[in-house]
Amino acid sequence: MKLRKVTAASAAVLALALTATACGSDDKDSDSGSSGGGKIKVGIKYDQPGLGLKEPDGSFSGFDVDVATYVAKELGYEPNQIQFVETKSADRENALARGDVKFITATYSINDERKKKVDFAGPYLLAHQDLLVKADSKIAAGEDLNGKNLCSVSGSTSAQNVKNKIAPKANLRTYSGYSECLAGLQSGAVDALTTDDSILAGFAAQDKYKGQFKLVGEKLSNENYGIGVKKGDKATVDKINAALEKMVSDGSWQKAVDKNFGPANYKNEEAPKIGVIVK
Repeated sequence: MKLRKVTAASAAVLALALTATACGSDDKDSDSGSSGGGKIKVGIKYDQPGLGLKEPDGSFSGFDVDVATYVAKELGYEPNQIQFVETKSADRENALARGDVKFITATYSINDERKKKVDFAGPYLLAHQDLLVKADSKIAAGEDLNGKNLCSVSGSTSAQNVKNKIAPKANLRTYSGYSECLAGLQSGAVDALTTDDSILAGFAAQDKYKGQFKLVGEKLSNENYGIGVKKGDKATVDKINAALEKMVSDGSWQKAVDKNFGPANYKNEEAPKIGVIVK
C-alpha cells in the first residue's frame, strides 16, 4: 500500500512536469508578452480617434491600431490573436518593463530620455505639435498662449514643450486623457489643447465635433512616433523594423494614413526612414 502511494505521487509529479514542458514549448507564445493561448499583447491608446480608439462595440480603430495589426501579423499573429491593452502616456515605460505588453504603438514619440528606459523601432510617422482651439478663437500662434489656460495630458512631451520653450506664462492644466482635455475646451474651462497634430486632427474630425474646433497650424515640434519595446530586446526591434519597411513598400502604410486621417484633411509627412529621427 505504501509503495503504491509513492508511485502514484511520482506519476503525478511527472505528469505535471510534462505538462509544464509542453506549455513552455510554444516559442511564439512565450515570446509574446501574453498570458497564454498563442496571443500577443500590444499597448495602444483607447481615447484617440483616428489613432487608437476603443469603439462602443469593443473593437479598435485608428492608424496606430492598423500599424500594430500589420506588425503583429508579420510577427506571426492573426488579428484574433492580438489583445490590445490600454497604455496611457505616463505608464508606457512601466508597462514594457513589467512585461505587460510585447510592444507599444501609442503615439509614442522617440526622445533621448525615453531611450534610456525602452528601445524603439521606427519611426513610423512624423507628426508635429500643434494647437486645437475653438473655431472662433483668436489664438493664432504659440506665443498667444501666455496667460491662457492650456490643456495637455500628463506624461506627454507636449506639456513640457509648451512650458519650457513656447509659452512659459501659460496656465498649464494636465489631465489623464485627451477626452478630458477636449471636454474642457468645449466647455471653455481651457482655451487650447496642445498635442500632436495627428491626434488633434482625429478629434476634430469626429462627427459630433465637426465645425466646433480648428487646428492653428503651428509646427511647434517634430514628433517621431516609434514602437516601444522592452529595453534590450533587439531581436523584436529588428523584426518590427522589417515589418514597417514592408508596410511602406507594399502600400499598406499609405492606405492606413488615407483611411484614418483623410476625413480631417490632415497634411501628413511622407513615411519616415527607419532609424532617421527628425530633430
